[in-house]
Amino acid sequence: MGIAVLALVGLSPERVAALTAAGYVVREGKKYANRTDALRDGGDVRAVLTNGRGGLSGDEMKLLPNLEIVCAVGAGYEAVDLDTARSRGIAVANCPGTNASAVADFAMMLLMASTRHLLQADRFVRAGGWQDQWRVETPTLSGKRLGILGLGTIGGQIAHRAARGFDMEIGYHNRTAVAGSAYRYFDSLIELATWADFLVVAAPGGAGTRHLVNAAVLAALGPKGYLVNIGRGTVVDTAALIDALQAKRIAGAGLDVLEGEPSVPPRLPELLQFDNVVVTPHCAGRAPEARTAATALILANLNAHFAGKPLPSPVSLKA
Repeated sequence: MGIAVLALVGLSPERVAALTAAGYVVREGKKYANRTDALRDGGDVRAVLTNGRGGLSGDEMKLLPNLEIVCAVGAGYEAVDLDTARSRGIAVANCPGTNASAVADFAMMLLMASTRHLLQADRFVRAGGWQDQWRVETPTLSGKRLGILGLGTIGGQIAHRAARGFDMEIGYHNRTAVAGSAYRYFDSLIELATWADFLVVAAPGGAGTRHLVNAAVLAALGPKGYLVNIGRGTVVDTAALIDALQAKRIAGAGLDVLEGEPSVPPRLPELLQFDNVVVTPHCAGRAPEARTAATALILANLNAHFAGKPLPSPVSLKA
């Protein structure tokens, strides 16, 4: 009998086939009436697949007496109870970098789509308009200043694309400066937003980053500035963003993530009223190449754990 793996996230047929071929017995949470029923049927489950937003709480871990490893299928793991995992000796792994290229590409696409008002122009043409009636002037990216909140793997790839492809000047804000980075470090997010023409959020979720982009940051970005968020919805204060858009304190936004996920974000209808806002359904990392890379890393982590070997991408459980 193979090792039971409970998937609390949707799995592609290819991923299920790869896990099954490796000897795992995959139990898909979506086939149960609800998440709790899936967990209560997990007495033999030794591994859980989840994601950053859904995570796995301490109370949920109590329903899995034989749980040995939790693996987040993406980079995020903010909703996994690391304290409980530590106390029970449960290993935690994630899949950093597997979708970094896809997300970085998408970030640049959102930046271009929002600044050049792509969707507004498309709607204009579909309604019968053409260039002699088009009155919207849109800024270029080339040679401008790009601020990045979160210069991790994804943020670094965004910076590379912007610098090499668009000759942009790059600044960033992290908790600490990145050793060896050639980009300009700002120890204040307000100062970064004041300096930047465009601000891209590539920071992870969690209590430490909640509403980092607030009314003051948006005001600092200014009436010609654009915001792009491909990190986590909770990093941006949605109410402050809507207020800034209504008052024209910023020029526009491109958003792949919003507060309230994974359900439909409650303030989505308000955001969709703005012509200068582009919203996509948290799909930046959904590329076949990213999925293949993540599947390989999931398997590498599971195989290493059950073979008694070090995990390729462990999450630190140090107190």
